[in-house]
Amino acid sequence: MSTRLRRPSIWRGLLITAGLLAFQGYLGWNVIGGNFGTENQKVMKADIVDLRVQSAALQAEIDAYRHKVNLFNPHKLDPDILTERARALLSMAQVGDLVVMVDPKTGQPTTSKLTSSTEIESMPKIETGID
Repeated sequence: MSTRLRRPSIWRGLLITAGLLAFQGYLGWNVIGGNFGTENQKVMKADIVDLRVQSAALQAEIDAYRHKVNLFNPHKLDPDILTERARALLSMAQVGDLVVMVDPKTGQPTTSKLTSSTEIESMPKIETGID
């Protein structure tokens, strides 16, 4: 029997070293530029701030809708608010009300040098005692 020992190859050591260095380089690149690296953490933190602002805006909108819904609660219903909303939806006014015409495109009050529509009888006058 032969008892001769083989000398380890130099290529084997170099190959293991090169493989470990490549793996270490890959890990180093992921620390800086990977999906959860330091560069992307800055982007994620900016996204978190934007999403918190968006969440606060949506929460304010939800609170506004909840307040509107609570106004229709029969136990808390204010007759003045009910009358106001009904008159607005039905486009009706009382005798002492001041009516301001608004341009739907601009939202600004309209002005005219023409005579009013109720003066020329093109529209009927508002009856008293509708409420």
